Amino acid sequence: MKKFKRILVTSALPYANGPIHLGHLAGAYLPADIFVRYHRLCGHDIIYICGSDEHGVPILLRARSEDKTPQEVVDIFHARNKASFERFWIKFDYYGRTSSDVHHKTSQDFFSHLAEKDVFVLKTEKQLYDPEAAMFLADRFVKGTCPNPDCGYSEAYGDQCEKCGTSLSPTDLIEPRSVITNAIPELKESVHWYLPLERFQKDLENWINTHPEWKTNVLGQIRSWFEQGLKDRAVTRDLPWGVPIPDSVAGQAGVDATGKVLYVWFDAPIGYISATKEWAVEQKEPDKWKTYWQNEETRLVHFIGKDNIVFHCLIFPAMLHAHGDFILPDNVPANEFLNLEGNKLSTSRNYAVWLDDYLSKFDPDSLRYCLATNLPETKDADFSWKDFQAKHNNELADILGNFINRTLTFAHKYFDGLVPDKGDLDTLDKKLINLLEKAPQKIGRHIDQFQIRKATREIMDIARFANKFFNDKQPWEQIKSDRTACATTIYLCLETIKSLAVLIEPIIPSSAEKIWDILGILPDKSGDYWKTAGRLSLTIGHKLGKQHILFRKIEDEIIERETANLETKRTEVSGKPEEVNATDVINFEAFKRIDLRIAEILTAERVDKTDKLVKLQIDVGSETRQIIAGIASHYKPDELIGRRIVIVANLEPAEIRGEKSQGMLLAAKEGDKLSLLTISDDLEPGSKVS
Repeated sequence: MKKFKRILVTSALPYANGPIHLGHLAGAYLPADIFVRYHRLCGHDIIYICGSDEHGVPILLRARSEDKTPQEVVDIFHARNKASFERFWIKFDYYGRTSSDVHHKTSQDFFSHLAEKDVFVLKTEKQLYDPEAAMFLADRFVKGTCPNPDCGYSEAYGDQCEKCGTSLSPTDLIEPRSVITNAIPELKESVHWYLPLERFQKDLENWINTHPEWKTNVLGQIRSWFEQGLKDRAVTRDLPWGVPIPDSVAGQAGVDATGKVLYVWFDAPIGYISATKEWAVEQKEPDKWKTYWQNEETRLVHFIGKDNIVFHCLIFPAMLHAHGDFILPDNVPANEFLNLEGNKLSTSRNYAVWLDDYLSKFDPDSLRYCLATNLPETKDADFSWKDFQAKHNNELADILGNFINRTLTFAHKYFDGLVPDKGDLDTLDKKLINLLEKAPQKIGRHIDQFQIRKATREIMDIARFANKFFNDKQPWEQIKSDRTACATTIYLCLETIKSLAVLIEPIIPSSAEKIWDILGILPDKSGDYWKTAGRLSLTIGHKLGKQHILFRKIEDEIIERETANLETKRTEVSGKPEEVNATDVINFEAFKRIDLRIAEILTAERVDKTDKLVKLQIDVGSETRQIIAGIASHYKPDELIGRRIVIVANLEPAEIRGEKSQGMLLAAKEGDKLSLLTISDDLEPGSKVS
């Protein structure tokens, strides 16, 4: 494996047209922050760069709907999101913005450099133009009827139909109209610059093939694009908001640059470079950015969500490669999506847990820990308030917090709040010490390989072992019969707390600081401080700090209120029965492929740590199967046994909360009421519905 002298970490620039939610955190920001904090503790040269993505059509749309300028919109959300990250203990070395002068110049210089190398292809194409607004219409500025014959939705946007999901171009729409003036647009010619990705495909394939260690979900998506063949991508748009095309480049091409800007996907990743430049100026070393972007001994890591894989693994690397002066990423550990209470998170429908709202009620570390245990590292994950409560109460409070509290109580009560002397070690003592010695390397390896969930579990397992150690040693008995042995026990427990403070810091940094305060230690984190987690280093007789409770339990009524609030948001959107649309049809051949069968429920039980899921064993005639169904809030398990239901028997098996589900039962829903589709007893299990 290649050795690097320094590390440059970026997270996808959050779009400055709305606040931060849990999905953002789980995708690109929390895993990056944990990774960076770990490497800082190792004493490595590492910087973490991010900032606001402040261009693009959605910002124009929001500005228009709120009667604001685009700059006013991005100013609001840049400040708000930056503050939210800080309160959540996400520690960037620099948080920039793409509306800055430095970014505009950096993007224009990059574009000009590629133009000078004849990288781009110019194409003249016909675009929709609003004669009343006197401007070309970007895809989201056009609405019309979806051309998909199976859809026909009349409010489809120019880039995608949000009803059927079909990808579109504005000219594909039937009876298009301008979102700005409602005018019927005209077709008008416009010239644009394209990045010819096909030209770079072979180089990109060769480069990707040197990184077999990348996540399978990332490599799978990249290779599917290779199989389809890369196509030219426009890098300019006709918009009134964005980084203007340099006049020199437009003039050389004989094109009027009026109203032409860089496409947001082209300028946004350049924001990593411009923000690093601004960081270097802040460090009073203006050229230092080059060390991180133009030196092969730098390890560049992009943390992103799955929806940004193509941009960071294909398009931006093609840009960097074409430019010639920049390094390519060493890894792009993209996470999958985080769902919410079993449903897809939706910002447009306000079905989300917003970070600002969360921080007004709960401690940041509770969420940092809960997400770290359940990051969507290779497949989608689900956040639920009950699981959040369980992680906080059962693990942070009952395991980690309880161990610290028990140890400090004993130390203050029987050893005057001083670190006691260590006596002879027995087998169990040596086992604990051995566990601590191996922990930094083992946990550090997981973090460096982007396996945050594993690392978090390993840390909590140390706390679990420490609790068991305390119980097995029984210091309440030792203090009566062998004070020296009791002193050894408490000494080793205090050493374990010190180790946990180091190991847990990347994940729950606020709590780590509180642990240091409880221990009465002001740690010197210079050098490779991470390794100190595996060493016994407390000074005998050291005065411990004041004891206090680290994690207070979160009560049921608080969680029930949050769950109810989220359910209200969901039902506001989907609670009413959907109107049957005659265009939502499938042909008979497609229908025939659905295998509907009668099944009898043999057993039913709740799925552990869930409120909605029931595990059913069903008889389908030829075999017994297991189905996981979200019906626990509507039926008690014992009410289900013996019922004969209808299932989709040929549905692809799925894994839900660690349980295999082999099919789907049919039910009808109206508002909050759900009813299973059941049949009479005279039809045998396995009977086909036709």
